[in-house]
Amino acid sequence: MKKILVVDDAAFMQKVTKETLSSRYQILCASSGAEAMRIYEAEKPDLILSDLHMPDMTGFELQRSLRERSEQIVPFVFMTADEREESESLGLEAGAIDYIRKPFKPEVLLRRVGNAIRQVENMEKLRGLRTVLENDPMTGLLNKAFAQKKLMEICAKENGVLMMVDLDSFKLVNDLYGHGMGDKVLIRFGEILRCVIRTSDVAGRVGGDEFIVFCRDAHDEELIARKSRQINEMLLASAKELMGADMNIPLGASVGAVAVPDEGTDFRILYEKADKALYQVKQNGKHGYAFFREHAAAAEKEGGASSGIESMRVILGERNRQRGAYELGFENFRTIYRFLMRTIENYHYKTELVLYTLGGDAEAIDKFGEVLRHSLRRSDVCTKNGANQYLVLLLEIRQGDMNTVLNRILANWDKTGMGDRIKVSWETLPLQI
Repeated sequence: MKKILVVDDAAFMQKVTKETLSSRYQILCASSGAEAMRIYEAEKPDLILSDLHMPDMTGFELQRSLRERSEQIVPFVFMTADEREESESLGLEAGAIDYIRKPFKPEVLLRRVGNAIRQVENMEKLRGLRTVLENDPMTGLLNKAFAQKKLMEICAKENGVLMMVDLDSFKLVNDLYGHGMGDKVLIRFGEILRCVIRTSDVAGRVGGDEFIVFCRDAHDEELIARKSRQINEMLLASAKELMGADMNIPLGASVGAVAVPDEGTDFRILYEKADKALYQVKQNGKHGYAFFREHAAAAEKEGGASSGIESMRVILGERNRQRGAYELGFENFRTIYRFLMRTIENYHYKTELVLYTLGGDAEAIDKFGEVLRHSLRRSDVCTKNGANQYLVLLLEIRQGDMNTVLNRILANWDKTGMGDRIKVSWETLPLQI
């Protein structure tokens, strides 16, 4: 049975209205605007039938207050003894479904309220259809087509920051935990985005693990940096909640941002610029953000005009030759690993993969990583995997030298005096085709 909230400061009118409608609807009554707002929050009626002129809050003020506090459209029908035509016009302009004059005949009130309820039902059907057409069914964010349409309009006339957001290492979730878990991560990420941005901002899923966000009236780069940190912290916590505390996938989010209208107002061009900034993050460690700046892009293009091989050698070369192993991010480490597997197939290099798993506090784990890198050769490669693992590639290592290398690492670790703060275990695997 549909709920109708009757708001009238006259007890007699409440009684007459309730008696007329109670055979078909569940009737709730309020004597003031403040009481009506409390009842609405608790009961969420399908329709509000309100007197227009009340001493503490007019019907117009009640409608406006509920509209500001509620995320949903609040259907209103006004009742009044005011005979002035402008009152009716004001009521309808304010968004009321109907306007009923007092005194009313019971059969007229029933018919007019019935029409209003049917109109509300049609509005809900249309709203539901629009939600299906506009929203991504998995995350509830805007889908690609509608997000692009909406952002074309916004970028053309509003200020803010357009952001491309891409999940890092998401494919590993599907590969290691299955696509069902991948779907759970995407659903949770949609919730994270809604949590981090404001209700006035816009967020959509443009495909797979790629998302787009527009933060209205945002100009401060520190704000975007803070949102990027929040997204990554919440995503990591959610991943461990969904997949277990020992989850070691380097899951995170990279954000490419561009200021609007500083860098233009054409959505398609802004999208390309945000995508270039995103690529910059992906190439520099991921799990962070970058802003596209036209003058920086122009300077980079000008600086890269020379295409000689010597220039390429300088660009490709290592800037700071540090002692110890070559430390990389997980994705770059994986690229080296795949390349080595190809070379091993042809040249039979003797290479060992070593996995260190550590238990203990984070500071000691980070210190172990530093000792590990300094204890290895410059030709070796290492990376941190998750919170408590390190992977090492020992190139051209003879079996007899393996124990020497492993013992040297443990001996150097003991010298730090932090040996009792973590438990160290390791596994080795010869790489071969």
